[in-house]
Amino acid sequence: MIKKLALVLSLGVALSTLPLSVLSSVPLQPIIPDRQNTSNVLGLDDQLWDKAGQPGDRQALLTAIDNSLRYLETPAAAKAYQQYPAEDITLDRVRRSLQRFRQLVIKSNSPAELQAAVRREFVYYQSTGSDDRGTVFFTGYYTPQFAASRVPNSVYRYPLYRRPPNFANWSQPHPTRAQLEGYDGLQAANGPLRGMELVWLSDRLEAFWVHIQGSAQLQLTDGSVMSVGYGGATNYPYTSIGRLLANDGKLKLDGQTIPVLTDFFRRNPAEMNNYLPRNNRFIFFAETKAGGPTGSLQVPVTAERSIATDKSVMPPGALALVHTKLPYHNAAGQIEQRLVSRYVLDQDAGSAIKGPGRADYFVGAGKMAGERAGVTGTRGNLYYLLLK
Repeated sequence: MIKKLALVLSLGVALSTLPLSVLSSVPLQPIIPDRQNTSNVLGLDDQLWDKAGQPGDRQALLTAIDNSLRYLETPAAAKAYQQYPAEDITLDRVRRSLQRFRQLVIKSNSPAELQAAVRREFVYYQSTGSDDRGTVFFTGYYTPQFAASRVPNSVYRYPLYRRPPNFANWSQPHPTRAQLEGYDGLQAANGPLRGMELVWLSDRLEAFWVHIQGSAQLQLTDGSVMSVGYGGATNYPYTSIGRLLANDGKLKLDGQTIPVLTDFFRRNPAEMNNYLPRNNRFIFFAETKAGGPTGSLQVPVTAERSIATDKSVMPPGALALVHTKLPYHNAAGQIEQRLVSRYVLDQDAGSAIKGPGRADYFVGAGKMAGERAGVTGTRGNLYYLLLK
């Protein structure tokens, strides 16, 4: 990879004019930023510092870095990097990069100061994206907050399930969602999920959204709060219910959001029996002790500072930078799109997040986060930062 980069530079060719795939088949390629075009993009994260009376979130970034550093000390990380396809992206280099970047975040007094230090000491690796020119489609995910009960009753009827202890021995292909819980979502006690109930929700659609998001914070009837996270899944790909509705002419594909889908099913509750079971992929859950959602690396994810990618092509736990438009609530409570460059940690995965052209941005928890996640869907660029 580095030899190919040197050859391109020796020929005097501008990297910005070449498809990223020219350099290598690995979907992360080192680039030299064009100072004229990227000076306000690569590394200028002004949301770390207080401004206009609003607090920055530097501590959130440091927390996310510490979570990644903890993951990088695990046997799982060692195994992942032994199998990683890029020879120059190693476990040791990723770890050292995070340690040094953490020091720079603490000592820097402004976005420009941090950016200058990063440019001196780090190499940017850009995702080749979906088109070999770096285009990445960003979606958003969040942690729902719903009411739930540890025991079933006439109100709380829809369970989330633990991973069965004999799951590794299930015959394949696995049972479909309809076979596991029935078309009405209430028949699982008659099959292999009997006794695996973890907690019960009052609303079938809310339980389904927990499956889609992979985690939730649940306000229990006894006054306590329970956090649940991903505990496993059947071996089916994710099927988009929204796309199925569009194919059937019941909703337009453009402009689909979680609120739009929720409104459709609230107005047409019988359609849940027709569409929800058609997503064959079934998620199991575990109660998490971290007080918040846990990503695929088994460390907590941090609002605005964690992303999910395809871990077969992206380096787990590594420092990244997203450059795209993201939705935020303005002072009037309305959602507006803002162009941002933000440092993030790659700490999660998703069944619908495949290939170098996809990334899922963790927005946070609760209703407002759900509103933002539901309308996140923009193209941008994704970079990873490693020490020179």
